[in-house]
Amino acid sequence: MEGLTMTTLTPPSHPSAPPKPPGAGLAALYRRHSLTVLRVSVGILFLWFGALKLIPGTSAAEDLATRTMSALTFHHVPADVSRPLLGMMEILIGTGLVTGLLLRLTLAVFLVHMSGTFLTLVVLADEMWAGPAACPTLAGQYVIKNIVLLTAGLAIAAHAWSTPPGPDEEPPGSGRADPTGV
Repeated sequence: MEGLTMTTLTPPSHPSAPPKPPGAGLAALYRRHSLTVLRVSVGILFLWFGALKLIPGTSAAEDLATRTMSALTFHHVPADVSRPLLGMMEILIGTGLVTGLLLRLTLAVFLVHMSGTFLTLVVLADEMWAGPAACPTLAGQYVIKNIVLLTAGLAIAAHAWSTPPGPDEEPPGSGRADPTGV
């Protein structure tokens, strides 16, 4: 076999990257937008549950919330006043979370709201706990599950409060209003 030359193929100096697993692109997309999805989904819950509190008898948490509010205000705020106030507070929190407007203020109000929610475990302790150990009743479990909302809110807050203000915003504590709330 004259005239034929053999060529030896050498592997490239840098091996090619391993193939991406199925769904890697979708995971990367979600990772980029996960905090926004979390913020908006928690906001939708607050809008929904807040709206229910504006219509008497439609919220499963209505009685529990108004009795807690009554206890916290030393029975000075009647249920007919506290129920719509709580509903409006939740609607404002939901609106702020969904839109992202005045987000830092929204998150501060959210944390106050969550504090009141968890105070139910103390204020209405006889209804929240059963037995000698820390065994929550069904109502207690209903309150305790809010730890998921609290941790979601803390994740959102950690991002919002650690992000430097934009060019049109004043730094926190400057004494001037933050028009965007981010």
